[in-house]
Amino acid sequence: MPSEQAPDVSTGELVSRVAEQLSTLVRDELALAKVELVEKGKHAGLGGGLFGGAAALGLYGLGLTLALAVVALDLVWPLWLALLAVTVVVFAAAGVAALLGRRQFAAATPLAPSATLASVNQDVDAVKAAVREGRS
Repeated sequence: MPSEQAPDVSTGELVSRVAEQLSTLVRDELALAKVELVEKGKHAGLGGGLFGGAAALGLYGLGLTLALAVVALDLVWPLWLALLAVTVVVFAAAGVAALLGRRQFAAATPLAPSATLASVNQDVDAVKAAVREGRS
């Protein structure tokens, strides 16, 4: 079986090519990491906003609960029953917003760019394999 001979290329040119390819690879990996982190940042921002909304609704619920206590002590059934129903609805909405916020935070974690790290590991493995083949 005839062996293929590598074209005559100087060591300097090979080093130059490696440096150029390595530079391109690093730039591409950084671009991938940036895209991944922007996406996770969007989820974290949305989750934070939903948690903020849950906190605001919780404060309104507390205010309604206090109003309910005042009315219950001062008036008869119909008014406090209405306030109780409104309070339950506000707290239910706060609970839904908190659950949605938790889901958004879960989608954003872990914050490390995992797809980029996996790609970098593949690149390192490919370079190692190429070095091993070059030595044999």
